[in-house]
This record gives sequence, structure tokens and C-alpha cells, in this order.
Amino acid sequence: MNNQTLETLIREELARARADADSVPDNMVLPLAKQVAEAVEAEAKRIGVNAVVALSDRAARPVLVHVMEDAYIASYDVALQKAFTVVALKMSTMDLKPLAQPGGSLYGIQFTNDCHIVIFGGGEPLKVGSRVIGGLGVSGGSEEQDAHLAAFGANAFASLVKHA
Repeated sequence: MNNQTLETLIREELARARADADSVPDNMVLPLAKQVAEAVEAEAKRIGVNAVVALSDRAARPVLVHVMEDAYIASYDVALQKAFTVVALKMSTMDLKPLAQPGGSLYGIQFTNDCHIVIFGGGEPLKVGSRVIGGLGVSGGSEEQDAHLAAFGANAFASLVKHA
């Protein structure tokens, strides 16, 4: 599927979501998740990271998981849990990190929710205005690389929603 066709599908899906939710999409849709994942994967290739990219809906259910060739096996679960974490706590995993350190107000939170909370970079909530409509988790590089890729994906998401 070419980018123009995908963009058309995204626009149509977002238009339906807007009609149902006061002109604001209220949940992640698959065509939009695909476009975000493709943007993240292109950036991952550019910086030399074989990543797993996971996107979830507003209830933290997976919508899409893309595994780049030669990505670490462990990155699959980590990316999914990052996408879960950012929706569950409505903050990036980098913002959560200092709060979860010893002495932090959320120290030990990684042991809650059946240990599905991730307290290191690579996860970004995807927002329309102040509403979280999905989550993005990226795993495969260093924490800095994963955080960069997740921020890149969040910016791509914001651009796609703004121009839809």
C-alpha cells in the first residue's frame, strides 16, 4: 500500500471518529497506528536500530506490533509493556523514571500491575489535546535511542492527527 492510499484511509477513519466524538478522535485506529509505526521504523533504520514498535489503544490493548528484522526477542514484550505503561499512567516512561527511583513518589511502581510497568525510556502517550488516545512503545536500542524513537513517533502522530 502506498503512502497516499494509507493517508487517505487514515483521513477517512479519523473523519468517522471525529463525527462520533465531537470532532476529536478518541481512540487509536489501525491505519493511524500503521503510519506511526512506519515513521518510527524509518527513523530506526536511519539511526541503525532494529526495533520493535508497539501501539496500543486508550485502554492499553495492543493495536499493532511491528518487529524489525534482527530485533531482540526480548524487545517484543518490552515494547508492549511500554505502550501499556504510558496509557496506564498517562505519562512518558522517561517522565516516570525519576518518580520510580528510590525516594521517588512512585518508588516500586514497576512491581504493580503484574510487573507490566516499565520505568525507563521508550514509551510515549499519544494525545489529542490533553486526552490520551493510545500509547507507543519502542524497544531495541539503548534507552536514549528508544526514547528518541518514541518521541519521534509521538511527533509523527501529532502531525498526522493535525493534518487529518
